[in-house]
Amino acid sequence: MKRYLEILALPHAWTLVLASFPARLSYGMIGLGIFFKVQRETGSVAFAGLAIGLNSIGGSLTAGFRGYLIDKYGQSWPLRIFVPSYAAMIMAVNMSESKTFLLIMATIMGVSAPPINLSIRPLWKSVVSGTQLRTAYAIDTSMMNTAGVVGPVVVTTLALSSHPGSALAVASGLMFVGGTAIMVSQVSRTWKPEVKEKGQQPLWRNPALRLLMLEGSFIGFGWGIFDVAVPAFATLEKVPNRTAWVFAAMGIASIAGGLVAGTLSKRTSSLSAMRKTYAIWFLVSLPMAFTYPGWSMVIAGAFLGFVGGAIQVFYWEVMEAVRPKGSATSYMGLLWSVEGTIMSLGSAIGGWLCESFGARITLSITSLCIALGYIFLKVGKQRLIAADRIPTDEEDLLAMEDNSPTTK
Repeated sequence: MKRYLEILALPHAWTLVLASFPARLSYGMIGLGIFFKVQRETGSVAFAGLAIGLNSIGGSLTAGFRGYLIDKYGQSWPLRIFVPSYAAMIMAVNMSESKTFLLIMATIMGVSAPPINLSIRPLWKSVVSGTQLRTAYAIDTSMMNTAGVVGPVVVTTLALSSHPGSALAVASGLMFVGGTAIMVSQVSRTWKPEVKEKGQQPLWRNPALRLLMLEGSFIGFGWGIFDVAVPAFATLEKVPNRTAWVFAAMGIASIAGGLVAGTLSKRTSSLSAMRKTYAIWFLVSLPMAFTYPGWSMVIAGAFLGFVGGAIQVFYWEVMEAVRPKGSATSYMGLLWSVEGTIMSLGSAIGGWLCESFGARITLSITSLCIALGYIFLKVGKQRLIAADRIPTDEEDLLAMEDNSPTTK
């Protein structure tokens, strides 16, 4: 607890925590918001899954480009374009009734998604010292997971209420408020992109990036299926309100997992911690295929969320250790482009798989994808060797020098 209190006492730490939360809460509502909206208008679970998939692919295909804009031009003007346009697109989807129009607007909304998480993550290096970075990432991960807890509960409650249109309307308002708060914050306005090294090879040729893209393809596909299989299972069993129970339990457990990971000693390398946690993640994912939308799925989801929350912290550290200089945002954006594109494919076919083969078989695909992701990380571990060491405090500070105004 002392580590967290030390960080929260620093200037701008609370700014990053509070300013980004409404926008992250909006993101926590979008997936289910689209699902319930489209399912309500069309009466089809498969069509609702397709809408989520198109929304995801629209966002993932442009994630790398949006990350490139931030790395090149900073955060101010890209956010000024993406935040209001995204809020407007949410409202357009909310007012749509035509099947074709719903799919088109869901796709456009994905394309115009503001790079909120891409923007917040590199800002922590401007706020904390090198020895505090793991704990700062844990705080950031926990805030994302908190939004993942509250978002599904809020959107499910609103979407199944007597005023279902309020679900996406609230999501639109939260995105506008949160995005604007980030734009006007001093830490965002004064952040400067890293300067790339001369002769640096293109990102797509980076061996570590290629490996993480491959791993992310499996995780993206499995998680895309999972995100649709849970609400589809609950809807087919005529208990759609229990969707919120499962995602809330997963989110709460993710917060706890991330906070626990943030307290681990820096004597444990990021790569070692991620690989060990990854193996546990596979094991705890296995019971999900044998559950039912109720307490059994809630409990299994909580275990899955706890380990997944811890992995997120170590994953960010590994990525930070292996990425080339000057790619703080675009490296992450390219990973999300690949993972998100494949995730959208999983989301698009998840509803169809549930209707055709059953929800339990569909959920088992997530465990298989986690296993494949772990195998490829183990086989290609030499490409991530830069993350299998403990950097000194001096090295951490030197790595931050170009983009942290507090070190100058």
